[in-house]
Amino acid sequence: MRLLDHDPKYHYGSSIANIWRVSADPLAGQPRRGYASATRTQQARRTRSQVIDAATRLFVQRGYATTTMRAIAAEAGVSLPTVELLFGTKAQLLHVVLDVAIAGDDEPVPMLSRAWADRARSTNGVTEFLSAVAQVLRDAQVRSAGAMLAAYEAAVVDPEIDLLVADRERQRERTAGWIVDGVLERAPLRPGLHRAAAIDAVWMLMDPVVFVRLSRHRGWSPERYATWFADSVAQHLVAYLPAADR
Repeated sequence: MRLLDHDPKYHYGSSIANIWRVSADPLAGQPRRGYASATRTQQARRTRSQVIDAATRLFVQRGYATTTMRAIAAEAGVSLPTVELLFGTKAQLLHVVLDVAIAGDDEPVPMLSRAWADRARSTNGVTEFLSAVAQVLRDAQVRSAGAMLAAYEAAVVDPEIDLLVADRERQRERTAGWIVDGVLERAPLRPGLHRAAAIDAVWMLMDPVVFVRLSRHRGWSPERYATWFADSVAQHLVAYLPAADR
């Protein structure tokens, strides 16, 4: 059992996904009638997935501001009222798009409560821990970085999206803190480097803009990004690698 798992001093707050989540089942709370209800629920989930996929494509391709709810409905092959019933506003839909892109699914499970986080916690050395984290971060960046850039652009002129982006930045800070504390369990920080500064460094390395710059403009593969992230965190944070990591 690791010390940080049960120390109330280290509380990472909300997950990096699943905030302001719209119910996956628009029929929730209504009476169910056997097979017909199950069929409707499955269809509602398929429709929801279609809309999320369509919105993701259009936000990345056209940007948030120029993508309308009507265009998303047409792309998904459903009616506009269906999209509005499922997600409400375009801002709420963008939030769900980011949730699903980061997590990789629509399950209401916090990112740091998922199986990958348990596997990372169970590792022994810094290298193994950061490798486990980097693989998950790589996949999340591939799915979500483009949509996050669309959100950054929209936040300049849209106060609601600006709040969404600010929430995302705080969530990234909490995840960076979780990573730093995982490193601290396995090795000391460099002399003169305090936890807050270490969190800032990891927070910046996790920035989706950095991922997009390296992948789109420098031609990096996702695998190269993952290796670079793990190596950069170790080099910046750790005073020395224990013998088990060498």
